[in-house]
Amino acid sequence: MFELLNNLQVPNCQMDFSFNVYALTLIFFGSITLLLSLYILNNETGTVKWVGVMLLSNSIWAVAYGLELGSTTLEQMKFLINIEYVGIVSLPVNWFIFCINLAGKEKWIKNTGNKLLISIVPVITLLLVWTNDLHHLHYHSLSVDTSGNFPVLKIVRGVSYYLFTTYFYILLCIGNFLLIKKFSKSDAVYRKQNRIIITGALLPWVANFCYLLGLRPIANVDATPFAFLISSTLVFIAIYRFELFDTLPIAREKVLELMQDGFIVLDHQNKIIDYNPAFKKYTCARQSGEIVGKNIKEILPGQHELIQFLDLHQSGKIELIVETTDGTFDLEADVSILNENKLNRNVTIIKFQDLTNLRQEALKSKQQAEELQKLNQLKDRIFSIMAHDLRGPLLNLAEVLKMTSDDTISAEEFKILSPNLTKDISYTTDLLENILHWSRSQLKGYGINRDYFDLEKLILSEINYHLKSANSKKIEIIEDISVEIIAFADLLMMQMVIRNLISNAIKFCHIDCFIKITASYIDKDYVGVSIRDNGVGIAQKNIQRIFNGENVSSRGTQNEKGTGIGLMVCWDFMARNDGVITIKSEEGKGTLFNLKIPRHSI
Repeated sequence: MFELLNNLQVPNCQMDFSFNVYALTLIFFGSITLLLSLYILNNETGTVKWVGVMLLSNSIWAVAYGLELGSTTLEQMKFLINIEYVGIVSLPVNWFIFCINLAGKEKWIKNTGNKLLISIVPVITLLLVWTNDLHHLHYHSLSVDTSGNFPVLKIVRGVSYYLFTTYFYILLCIGNFLLIKKFSKSDAVYRKQNRIIITGALLPWVANFCYLLGLRPIANVDATPFAFLISSTLVFIAIYRFELFDTLPIAREKVLELMQDGFIVLDHQNKIIDYNPAFKKYTCARQSGEIVGKNIKEILPGQHELIQFLDLHQSGKIELIVETTDGTFDLEADVSILNENKLNRNVTIIKFQDLTNLRQEALKSKQQAEELQKLNQLKDRIFSIMAHDLRGPLLNLAEVLKMTSDDTISAEEFKILSPNLTKDISYTTDLLENILHWSRSQLKGYGINRDYFDLEKLILSEINYHLKSANSKKIEIIEDISVEIIAFADLLMMQMVIRNLISNAIKFCHIDCFIKITASYIDKDYVGVSIRDNGVGIAQKNIQRIFNGENVSSRGTQNEKGTGIGLMVCWDFMARNDGVITIKSEEGKGTLFNLKIPRHSI
């Protein structure tokens, strides 16, 4: 090998080498780096290919500098330094492009202006080095220092040298910043790979800085190419030993990121050693450092049942309710204990499945089913009423009219029957009104026509409407409204509510009872209406059924018919108008209905 190197020719001179351990080290490892670079360039693409280009620049610098350290003449050293600079000026550029691609910023380098920006300094520097004898801008002077164990090129730096060094440091600084920023956000499982890359990035900084400060193992020997060799080796190890750019770990990271369920991995002390992004929303922690290494008790405080379950060291499922600043989550924790070979310490994997939406949907479906069941029951009740209660009075009326037309009954007999017919027709009319108004309100797209209206005028109108039926039972209706009361609701709906409550009070009052109706402003948002009677009252079990929206019917004090639809309509119409209706009643003493009707839009 020495004979081959000694026979190399340079312009106008015979190559003369005297190799030492430093020269041979650089040549040997530089040659290996060259082979590695060629292997990567032939077999890899994308970001990894830039590692190959970087290794190629490094190998040119290392081999040429090794030959320079083995040279004995100034001319030979100057020739070799010209070759070295092909690698020196391209290495920081290639390192910077590698960092840009690794950080996911490759779009930046595709811009033509950016390419020119980072390449103009290396090109100019290389030209200045090759023509240095004409201007001495890069090196003021070059000489051979023979004071050591072997001859070394002694350099007196020029302006161009310092400018390129500044450029060199700027690219290294930006590249390292991008790497650190990238790795600070990556998964904890990649820590070994990340540490190797960061170490490889910092080594050339340290070596070159020491060289510039004069901290050198041997005078005038630059340790920077040695550092770049180590750096390149570390990157190579990260790629092929820890699979830095392999599809599997990258796919794993992406899969974990896309998973909707939260995952954590616990060590034998229940400390979190890994997790996926979806798990964060179940905690108050937002940074990786706030989760990794912490005990699960700290990350999920108050989950005593989960901790007790983990202490059993058994696989299984347990349900949790977790409260965070983002809301309350209903979770199912699927715990898996991994220790199949019984040699390693336990590792626990927990999958957190969010059941919040499922539970809410299930509850909503249950409520809808219950509501549908009530509506079906009500529908059956209405059809039953229409088939019997409506049909009966109408058939009676038709039969009496037919008998009158046929002179089957006399005028005196008709007068005797007319009070009952009047009651039947009145009952039928009220029933039809309730059914029609309620049915219309249930139609899809039916709108509530809310507006301001005079509540006192409405109450007086309804009192007049019921005055005849009240007088027939000698019931006194007392109205106590001292001021004009304005409410905001659907007038027709409120009319039906008050009409049904007055009708209900009359029906369940004995002869000589009273009904008292009052209205006043409760507060700035509501008007209050109370309808009190001293009739028979309502049983507590029936009050509860009314509150539950059930259909409750019973006959009045004079055997008046009832369907229960009236109170159901009252409850429905008050709710639709953002109002409230309450009942207070005691059997044998009477009933009090309290209404709260909005004064304005709420």
